[in-house]
Amino acid sequence: MTPAALLALLGLVDAAFSGFRAYAGRDARIRKQRATVRAALRGLAVGAVLLLVPVLTASCLLLTAPDPARTYAGLTAGAVGYLLPLGGYALAVLLSLAAYFVLPFRAGTLAMVIGLGPLTLLRPLAVAAACAGAVLNGGGPDSLLVGVVAGVAVLCVGPAVHRRWYTAVQ
Repeated sequence: MTPAALLALLGLVDAAFSGFRAYAGRDARIRKQRATVRAALRGLAVGAVLLLVPVLTASCLLLTAPDPARTYAGLTAGAVGYLLPLGGYALAVLLSLAAYFVLPFRAGTLAMVIGLGPLTLLRPLAVAAACAGAVLNGGGPDSLLVGVVAGVAVLCVGPAVHRRWYTAVQ
């Protein structure tokens, strides 16, 4: 599996969570599983569309490169460097989610507040660290460009879903 496929999968999962976050806390009903799934699917759909932008950016770089093999190698190295900080961030999110589902109600809620709350706020820093990782791993300016475009795309999913479907919900 190439690093690009792992990054795309990670981006799509993050997009689904972004859709959920755009909806979370906006509905006082106790049973809201259907609405939660709908919100996650909306995030997934918006994320899939927005993540086409970095794919197109990388494709244009490869098609216009004087040495496509060298550009591909640089983009691959950058993708691995991009994946390392995001992998650590995703692991922290997974541990927080596992604590929420495994622990008793009060402890699980505390794990959610202590873990996922701050981790949500740290998403832009995780993307910045991923961009730095792409450059430090030898990706060069091309991988930095694709990384910044991908980071902006992922960070725009939540606001786009919120603005499109949930602004009127109080």
